[in-house]
Amino acid sequence: MFEKVEVRVLGVVENMSVHVCSNCGHAEHIFGSGGGARMAAQYGVQFLGELPLDIRIREEADGGCPTVVADPQSARAQAYFKMARRAAARLATLNKDYSSVFPKITVEAT
Repeated sequence: MFEKVEVRVLGVVENMSVHVCSNCGHAEHIFGSGGGARMAAQYGVQFLGELPLDIRIREEADGGCPTVVADPQSARAQAYFKMARRAAARLATLNKDYSSVFPKITVEAT
């Protein structure tokens, strides 16, 4: 779809990549693993990260305090920080085209 409408894809984020049990902390890939990295490789874009499926993320966001604020040292918050750093680094490497902002100037010999 993005190719058809010529939208540049920054990268792939694998959401709900691993379920973390809120009782014991056991991590399990209930939807399989590595799908995001495979998709990124298939389309030639950067893999930006894996975000966990953890009820605390929903609870904290619903409570008005996202995980990165509520518990910034937690593994779940660190996954968001890591993904954000990769996205920012990727954005920094993109070519910036400001040509549409300036008027077209034509110089003609007389």
